[in-house]
Amino acid sequence: MASKRIDGILLKEMFASGAALLVNNRDNVDALNVFPVPDGDTGTNMSQTITSAMKEINAKPYTSVADVSNAAARGALKGARGNSGVILSQILRGFAKAMAGHEDVDGPLLSQALRQGANTAYKAVMKPKEGTILTVIRVIAEEAEKAVDKHDDVVELFKLVLSVGDAILKRTPDMLPVLKQAGVVDSGGMGLMVILRGMYAALTGEAVDAVAEVKADGVPMPGEFVDDHDAIDEIKFGYCTEFIVSHPRPDMRDSDVVRLRRRLERLGDCVLVIADMNVVKVHVHTNEPGKALQYALELGELDAIKIDNMMEERREREAKQAEEAAAKAAEQKEYGIVAVALGEGLTEIFRNLNVDQIVDGGQTMNPSIQDLAKAADATNARNVIILPNNTNIILAAQQATELTERNVIVLPTKSVPMGISAALAFDPAVSVEENQAAMTEAAEAVHTASITYAVRDTNYDGQEIHEGDIMGMIDNKLSVLGSEIAQVGMDVTEKMVNEDSALITVYYGQDIDESEAQALRDALAEKYTDCDVELQLGGQPLYYYLIAVE
Repeated sequence: MASKRIDGILLKEMFASGAALLVNNRDNVDALNVFPVPDGDTGTNMSQTITSAMKEINAKPYTSVADVSNAAARGALKGARGNSGVILSQILRGFAKAMAGHEDVDGPLLSQALRQGANTAYKAVMKPKEGTILTVIRVIAEEAEKAVDKHDDVVELFKLVLSVGDAILKRTPDMLPVLKQAGVVDSGGMGLMVILRGMYAALTGEAVDAVAEVKADGVPMPGEFVDDHDAIDEIKFGYCTEFIVSHPRPDMRDSDVVRLRRRLERLGDCVLVIADMNVVKVHVHTNEPGKALQYALELGELDAIKIDNMMEERREREAKQAEEAAAKAAEQKEYGIVAVALGEGLTEIFRNLNVDQIVDGGQTMNPSIQDLAKAADATNARNVIILPNNTNIILAAQQATELTERNVIVLPTKSVPMGISAALAFDPAVSVEENQAAMTEAAEAVHTASITYAVRDTNYDGQEIHEGDIMGMIDNKLSVLGSEIAQVGMDVTEKMVNEDSALITVYYGQDIDESEAQALRDALAEKYTDCDVELQLGGQPLYYYLIAVE
């Protein structure tokens, strides 16, 4: 099958197919994560990101590639989680930039879109690393540009994209030693290739394993369209008109339904005409609702007629929003703080430090960009300081600035103890710049060890790791392997304590009894007499202990 162009309807099907294939292969992509910790990571984050993109695409019956790709980019940005999800959202963002103003896609435009996707993704990362998803999309874009003159047909060009992508993905272990040691390819690159392979299946009509319709909870698919007037940026057609042809003529044919749809498309936009057995459901935004009804009367009797004046709805909504904004502005404060944490104890600690909003998340669950932006808005502060408290959340927090009008300051806190130390250093009486400097300095003075277990056999950084081994990471780097949790706790602490250390804080997780934690605390206090040793309930899942030394 050959196709020289992709229209909006087909592009939507391609995105759905790519999303479905990734969702169904999420665990396989997660299994490629180099570090064998018990958290879902790349596959989980990318699948949640692409599912959010599909939710936005399915919100309206888009028909142009510009509208479909723009909806995908908008949805991905809202739902992006983790570094891999944020990078995927930026690839889609670049893709949408290239598609602006286009009804369909040919080979040259597809090539441009891939290049824009690669460029936008690279710009979003402060220190791009080769051997990752960034390399995969860049090489794909480069080769597509070279080949576009030979492959003006999008099917042939897309086939080349898959071939090039698979080849560069296989080479990622040669670019990143940690991948070679673990015997895996880059998980983000694999996630991208899964999406592209699903898209190609929809483009060609070929069968591919596990491709299925993606439908997030509450997301309408074609046939159960739900109109969201709030999402309309500009009202060109003012009347939302809905009705049912409840008793169609006995001789009504499919061609009559098609003719009605075409006539309505000349009257307005957001047209949906669905023939279901003995009933025809109709939806259209138009400035001539009477004419829409007149056309439909030619098919049969009308029922459940509903006409909403969207212009009046918009005026009422804007007036209400203006009132709410004025009330909020009157109450607005200078500073707000958002922290990411998971665990009843850690959440309570941040509350006691007057953190305004606590977003559930961390090693086991990365919040989306939209989650962070909503939390920033909920502080009702002019300046919002976000404490991501995880290396895989920092990039998402930085992108959250695009979804809020607040002045957002993201501190690069890589662990919860770093975030706690930063929150302690906050001073509402000083400037944003002074707070940023003081809080960053306080955070960087903390070394954090996290203790968990290996979920599979692997090799990492020259060490052979077996499933079930107890792993002690210091500042996110594997430092100690052992078989007993308490002993690993002692060993990682010994590596962190030096002559300048004054405080050791042990945060115990939900799988550790308080008596066990107290025993570790007492052993540390006995060994490090020059340090204060504190014990706190963290309640974090999967990580037995977080141990901070400062």
